[in-house]
Amino acid sequence: MSDDLSSASETCNGRKRKRGAPSPHREAGRLKAAAEGEEDEETPTRGRSPSVSVLPDRLQQAITPSELTELLHYAALGGTGGVKQPSWCCLHHQKRVKAVNVVIVEGLTQSHFYRHFLALRHLRTAYSTRVTFTPSATNLASGIFCGEVPEPDDPSLFQRPGGSSRLPNALRIHPVIAQFGTKRRGLTAYVLTQEEMIKKRFPVKGMPGFEDFLCTDAVACVTDGSPLYGLDCEMCLTEKGYELTRLSLVDSDGKCLLDDLVRPQNKILNYLTKFSGITRKMLRPITMTLRDVRLKLVKLLPSDAVLVGHSLENDLVALKLIHRHVIDTSLLYRKEFGQKFKLKVLAESVLQKLIQTEETAGHNPTEDAAAALELAQYFIRTGPRQVVELHLESLWGGTIEESSDSEPEPEPEPSLRFADILQTLGQSVAFLGKRSDLPLDLSHQEWHTSDKEVAASFRRQKKCPFLSVLQLSSLSDHLRRRPPPQEHPRVRRSVHGVACFHSRFFFLNAPLNASVRPSVLQAVLRDMCVVFAGPFPAGFSERKVRRLFCCCGPVRNVKMLTTSVRVHAEVEFELLEGAALALEALHGLNMQGQFIKVQRPVHEAMLDLDLTLDALMADRFNAGRLYVKFSPSLAEGAREKRANGHAANGSGAPQLTERAVRDAFGPFGPVERVVLPATRGKRARHAYIQFERSAARGAALAASEALRGEDFLVCPALTPAHLTSWDATGGGGEERTHGAAHTGSQDQEEMDLMLRRLDRRLGKLFRFLPEGTLSVVVLLGHASADDRLPGLCLMEVKQGEEDDST
Repeated sequence: MSDDLSSASETCNGRKRKRGAPSPHREAGRLKAAAEGEEDEETPTRGRSPSVSVLPDRLQQAITPSELTELLHYAALGGTGGVKQPSWCCLHHQKRVKAVNVVIVEGLTQSHFYRHFLALRHLRTAYSTRVTFTPSATNLASGIFCGEVPEPDDPSLFQRPGGSSRLPNALRIHPVIAQFGTKRRGLTAYVLTQEEMIKKRFPVKGMPGFEDFLCTDAVACVTDGSPLYGLDCEMCLTEKGYELTRLSLVDSDGKCLLDDLVRPQNKILNYLTKFSGITRKMLRPITMTLRDVRLKLVKLLPSDAVLVGHSLENDLVALKLIHRHVIDTSLLYRKEFGQKFKLKVLAESVLQKLIQTEETAGHNPTEDAAAALELAQYFIRTGPRQVVELHLESLWGGTIEESSDSEPEPEPEPSLRFADILQTLGQSVAFLGKRSDLPLDLSHQEWHTSDKEVAASFRRQKKCPFLSVLQLSSLSDHLRRRPPPQEHPRVRRSVHGVACFHSRFFFLNAPLNASVRPSVLQAVLRDMCVVFAGPFPAGFSERKVRRLFCCCGPVRNVKMLTTSVRVHAEVEFELLEGAALALEALHGLNMQGQFIKVQRPVHEAMLDLDLTLDALMADRFNAGRLYVKFSPSLAEGAREKRANGHAANGSGAPQLTERAVRDAFGPFGPVERVVLPATRGKRARHAYIQFERSAARGAALAASEALRGEDFLVCPALTPAHLTSWDATGGGGEERTHGAAHTGSQDQEEMDLMLRRLDRRLGKLFRFLPEGTLSVVVLLGHASADDRLPGLCLMEVKQGEEDDST
């Protein structure tokens, strides 16, 4: 678009956009942009506190030590340091992170955390983000300090203030280099973010003033292989402001795809022929309207199209069109203080092409669109540094100073190790723990023989270091010194008159240093997923039991328990919610004239089960979450499902869909997310619903009887979402080991005491951290040649003063 109509975006629709306090729409847009790592310096800090969250899909996978260091690098250095947002999580408002603290707890695994869930009050309540951690035989603290940060585009980013730079001054302070760095990148590096589009007054969905604009069907993100399309418009002045009179579109080869005249809707006051080339005679026979030409344009553009133009916001406003992915050449070849080059000047200097000459009457939009496209392609192909070097004098009026005759001594290669970079930038680093071989200067290390000394020394510091790593190993050392446990089978007390051998509720009572197979450690939740049922009619098969109990949730295993008189079954669900629903829905069910009982195993280790379930239900991971099981077989009488609710597969059997869940549960309150777990080749039969408000979950639970009539069984969510990644880390299909380590009441009390002491110590450390600190606690897990027991990573950005009662 010609630069002479720069005010079009302000006057379109007959009103100017005000630059006052941000509206709710604008604030929402900025918050979304901030989640991508961008910030708006004009926005007040209120409501912009940093926070960390794991993407829902990644909750199903364990993270590695290298992925954890990616988060620490981004938290400390951010986008301005050339570090990208990690792909597995999202750190919002990184620029407001004041410090990074990592506590490494040796000897504990994820199973220990859930086995002693009630004892670890601080850990389970203070940290909102929790994900399975893959253990490694290497030293995690050493990996944090010596992990290499990706090399930045601008080497001067990691130099001390006032240090020398390999770039000449004319390049180092150049606005193009300051914005894009020096390296050549793909086109996605130059696509405007939503934050930039808002700042430059591009049409953005949800922003005030663009409610009646048409949105293209664009994908969420583009790639470096996405096609480029040049766009340019011409306008005239009408009674309602500037309106479109001509539209041109060219493809990546410069071929014209669209060049149409458009009749404005309102009376024309000035054809602006000097700039647009449009005359009264040209528009007299035209019947094409803005609506018609927009539809033609949208049909021509693929979903991953990237629009290129010069001052493109004016063209999109004239089109009343919203497109998510744009490159603006006036912002590529940028000048200082927000000034812009004219397209004519850029085409002549960079492309050696003459456009918008005096011989032609007005601008040719096809020619302008092709020139803008070629300028963008040249910039991407050549790279920002070479573009500036080649055209510094002709465009920006500068020169690169020649080096002196004497050869300077070569500068040493800057270290890219994380700790070295932070110290180069003037940030403090510290390690506190047992003596260790760390790639860190001794002046930044403190060695202690106990966790108590580590915590006390850290809290005595006058100022919290920017990066601090604390290693707590006393618990692990103590457990190593204990004698190995003796294994022996135990007899579970009879249930329904049936005696069977089983482990002594490994979930609560196995010692922390027990050396067992991963399949045994996966029994941490399984005993809570077991129910006993019976008596069943004679001849009742395992298959029939499985089909019956599948209405409550996916069943992992069924074991028939047959005596000379009656038939019972032990049913093990994959999820805690399955057992909870079975107790509610199937207890007292009439099976061929006799009522079956459904109850949990009865032994001393189950006495605190109700407290554990209540704690899991109240866990912040499950706040607002609801478990839903679709069970048409449980409803009385078969009936046809509504077409808009339950879609049918090829065989006509009903299946669960996200739309069905939202239709059924939307009336209780806004639904934030629906997760439909399904194995390959099988359709989903249960779902997790995340409501925006906890009150909506309560309303849905209160209406459970009505929902059962719609074939939905509901209960509060109990299983944290990330536990599926833990279960997948090894041996999920192996049989459960029936031998477990024996532990006496004295051992159990000692373990509880140690863990409560550890939890209180971690709570005190957390309260010492300054506001805005990213706090990470890593339960290290166990890695050896024989076993790999998953750990747990807990993350939280401290927002303010914590409750001292923790």
